[in-house]
Amino acid sequence: MIVIKVLIVDDHPAVGEGTRAIIDQEDDMQANVIADSEKYLEAISKEKYEVYLIDLYMPKLNGIELTKLILQKDPDAVVLIYTGFDIMAHYNLLIESGVSGFISKTATKEQLITAIRCALREEVVIPLQLLKQLKRVDTSPTTKEGQHDLGAISLSIKEQQILGDVEKGLTNKAIAINLSMSQRTIEYNLTKIFSKLGVNSRTEALMKAREFGLLSRLTMQKK
Repeated sequence: MIVIKVLIVDDHPAVGEGTRAIIDQEDDMQANVIADSEKYLEAISKEKYEVYLIDLYMPKLNGIELTKLILQKDPDAVVLIYTGFDIMAHYNLLIESGVSGFISKTATKEQLITAIRCALREEVVIPLQLLKQLKRVDTSPTTKEGQHDLGAISLSIKEQQILGDVEKGLTNKAIAINLSMSQRTIEYNLTKIFSKLGVNSRTEALMKAREFGLLSRLTMQKK
């Protein structure tokens, strides 16, 4: 079983520990807490995290500044702003910093866990009040079957490398060694790739990628 590692950064110890207790109740999640935002480097040097819950208003480094620093170190990290304040005044700055979503500190256990799982699937849970204020945007082009064109799917560099090694027939362990990553990280990113392609296996992922010319584009990018 893949365990999702979550780092909570909050200068209020009671909030951080309470949130960790909620997350640790999930069989496939494990959380750690730091109260000093400037100690994030020390924390991520000891452990690889998939998700970060970050308080917006903190002394030293605020949530926006910390988000940018984390994503510089790990572009694939999922950063969720965890706050008890209205985010509307900072919405554009937060989006530009690269956050994957927002969670209120008044959220229920179910809402908290749902927001984390949605963010890992590259889906966003936002307050209804905020949703109503956002402008409508055009949907992406669809195929004649009504499905989204997979050519428009965005794969991270890490996901591209992993899919390329899958095509070579490498096992997860071999891919991990080849890319200097943990096997858990490879498995986690394969899950993300499957979700993006709408498949359930490595074989299906390769078939779908070949069908839409995705593998040929990856090959071109490596040259």
